[in-house]
Amino acid sequence: MGISRSSRHKRSATGAQRAYYRKKRKFELGRQPANTKLGAKRIHTVRVRGGNTKYRALRLDTGNFAWASEHVTRKTRLISVVYNASNNELVRTNTLVKGAIIQIDATPFRQWYESHYAQPISKKGAKTATTTEEEKKSNHVQRILAERKQNAKIDPLLESQFSAGRLYACVSSRPGQSGRGDGYILEGKELEFYVRKLRSGKQKHAHNA
Repeated sequence: MGISRSSRHKRSATGAQRAYYRKKRKFELGRQPANTKLGAKRIHTVRVRGGNTKYRALRLDTGNFAWASEHVTRKTRLISVVYNASNNELVRTNTLVKGAIIQIDATPFRQWYESHYAQPISKKGAKTATTTEEEKKSNHVQRILAERKQNAKIDPLLESQFSAGRLYACVSSRPGQSGRGDGYILEGKELEFYVRKLRSGKQKHAHNA
């Protein structure tokens, strides 16, 4: 039997079985889930209704991620899946789906920050930066950088992630439909919420062990 998206097989609100009055239809079909994993990029094309094409990502290793507060987007490496509200099995198997919380490589964003603000992103980086020689800049560039530095504030939670080299991010694309693993970096209240969730999850595992 094929996968169907029809609701004719469902019981009514009162629990009565509905009358069976027709077979399955092509326009009600469903397909197997993509179960996109982390790995070397592998994307299959699927011919769908209307002659259109879907891109079924079977494996992905990179994606475009937005840093909303800084209005910057960079392509970066996907490291691992750390949390999924719907199913812990998707975390264990490193399955990429929309809404999954993952860890990404912080390097492209750190490089952008340090070139844009001309200062290290974390205190650890400040120690190493003092040893390197400063390149000569024009007065105009120095004024621009001085103005930028006034607004160069970063969330302490994000700063600790940058020093570790990994950032928490949320996947906002649909890898099984568009073939892409894009998303945004977690910040503010949302980041605090997921950090709390991850900590409580670790404590539960430690208690059970």
